[in-house]
Amino acid sequence: MIIMSPKHVVPITFIFLAFLSFPSLSKAELYSHYYDQTCPELETIISETVLNSSKYDPKVPARILRMFFHDCFIRGCDASILLDSTPINKAEKDGPPNISVRSFYVIDQAKAKLEKACPRTVSCADILAIAARDVVVQSGGPYWDVLKGRKDGRVSKASDTRNLPAPSSNVSQLIQSFASRGLDVKDLVTLSGGHTLGFSHCSSFEARLRNFSLLHDVDPSLDSKFAQDLKQKCPEKPLFRGHNAGHFLDSTASVFDNDYYKRLLAGKGLFISDQAIVGDYRTRWIVEAFSYDQSLFFKEFVHSMLKLGNVGASANGEVRLNCRVVN
Repeated sequence: MIIMSPKHVVPITFIFLAFLSFPSLSKAELYSHYYDQTCPELETIISETVLNSSKYDPKVPARILRMFFHDCFIRGCDASILLDSTPINKAEKDGPPNISVRSFYVIDQAKAKLEKACPRTVSCADILAIAARDVVVQSGGPYWDVLKGRKDGRVSKASDTRNLPAPSSNVSQLIQSFASRGLDVKDLVTLSGGHTLGFSHCSSFEARLRNFSLLHDVDPSLDSKFAQDLKQKCPEKPLFRGHNAGHFLDSTASVFDNDYYKRLLAGKGLFISDQAIVGDYRTRWIVEAFSYDQSLFFKEFVHSMLKLGNVGASANGEVRLNCRVVN
């Protein structure tokens, strides 16, 4: 996400669905060459900013990918997750599922450079979409031409974050949540693969480790050795935990690959929502296919990211001068 912490969840993180209908606005016509004449340096500026930030902080790729997922899942890909709260409005970034979303400064830095190179031209929503592609590529994943032309939204409400799918979601809930955004079952499993860049704190999965149900102390879908490892990293008493106690979502933390799916089949999915897609006939076959064929996963990830990037894309917004505040 779960999807949606990337690896700092961290990745696409999921919250119980409640349906939000997008405002009745004219849909933006997106295309890859949107800025060719007005801001030809766009891609280079964003790519260099993301790369430099990632060298300074290796958590940046996971955080930017998660940020994009969480933005698109609320009001569509309109950069509403970037807006700061005000005295009269609590914004999305301060909603419970987004408290752990970090690295907004990367988008701020790219925006500042673009305002110098081509003022009042590039939307924050497009910057975030391109940055999400760049962190995937720079981590060893596939490249795609990002479709551009989104406008920035003017509304951001923390209460809307209840529409993000939660780490405790079952497959039926996940399918319904993704469908409300025009995404199908294959998109659900494919975009969950963003967790190949992800880290989660104990709070997002510790319910699986103790007093899981009347019949089981530990979630029986967890590999027993893996469960013991998680218990050691997440002691029952929080006082005995380190500040960053938790676990990576796959064993190749900084590499975009298909290891996430291999771990699911081995009973080593970190979230209930991760492991659920292995136990359901509607999704398991896709997990198996991606675990066997990384090139297939990459191909489908590109397709699903392009679909996700179209969610709620509107021509009725603005181009913010500062991504944190409306003009």
